[in-house]
Amino acid sequence: MRPLRDLRISVTDRCNFRCTYCMPKEVFNADYKFLRREQLLNFEEIVRISKIFVGLGVRKIRLTGGEPLLRKDIPVLIRQLADISSIEDISLTTNGVLLTEKLAQELKEAGLKRITISLDTLDQDVFCRISDVRADVNQVLQAIGHAESAGLAPIKINAVVKKGVNESSILPMARYFHGSRKILRFIEFMDVGHTNHWKLDDVFPAADIVREIRKEFQIRPAEANYRGEVAKRWLYEDGGGEIGIISSVTQPFCRSCTRARLSAEGKLFTCLFATKGYDLRHLLREGADDKYIAAVIGSMWEKRDDRYSEIRTSETVLLPKVEMSYIGG
Repeated sequence: MRPLRDLRISVTDRCNFRCTYCMPKEVFNADYKFLRREQLLNFEEIVRISKIFVGLGVRKIRLTGGEPLLRKDIPVLIRQLADISSIEDISLTTNGVLLTEKLAQELKEAGLKRITISLDTLDQDVFCRISDVRADVNQVLQAIGHAESAGLAPIKINAVVKKGVNESSILPMARYFHGSRKILRFIEFMDVGHTNHWKLDDVFPAADIVREIRKEFQIRPAEANYRGEVAKRWLYEDGGGEIGIISSVTQPFCRSCTRARLSAEGKLFTCLFATKGYDLRHLLREGADDKYIAAVIGSMWEKRDDRYSEIRTSETVLLPKVEMSYIGG
């Protein structure tokens, strides 16, 4: 059985971006019904379920969304999670626009160890086209600076690459972050959910990403830092740091996955490409004790046989998968 080591918790299904590969505006518009406040897990429930997961082997927690910085008082939640014994790492993924210098310091002081910032390009026009909002790419770059000043390191920069949209940004991104002590990670465009209208022809493969970088830089593959690491590591030969490539489409890594995902309303998903989740919120709110909830989670994980990326076909692509904005990355 695959070990359970990582828990990714979505704290909101809302976002201030409308990225075309995640929350396209034609679907997530003014008429879209987001979760109501009472439907979301409250902080007490998140901390309780996190403690149960720790008892089952989880050592790392990552907060996601939507955009997690939209959740009010997020430093309070981080402080509560940081008090859980045996938690080795608490991190957060954000698009960065809301990450002020003050907030970055508050997150660090609360116990946040690391931060991942999504940035798909340095080109302002392409940035606006992908995010589909009026935002300045420099806001994200400033957020990276705030995170660095606060000591939220190592900082990871996630860039989703979609063919015909931003593959021309690969080399400029590599140049910009080379030697910066930040880890740039390129992610193949994935078929999470259905609203992003994913097609295999839109995937810019990991092998081509490597070829793009090698047009200017000498890089070599490196060993994984730990079992289940999703990004394949590449090191600059000149000592300029590392690059990661997440290739769940062309080079699946299902067999080594150690991640469970909890939606903002408390549904447990054992795969990013899952078609359904198990409702843990009703157990929390209807009086189930921790031992019983742990047994339910353990049973689900033990029975886990999902390996979507390994069996992906034209037919499985059509399965009713959960949306990225709902479950987090």
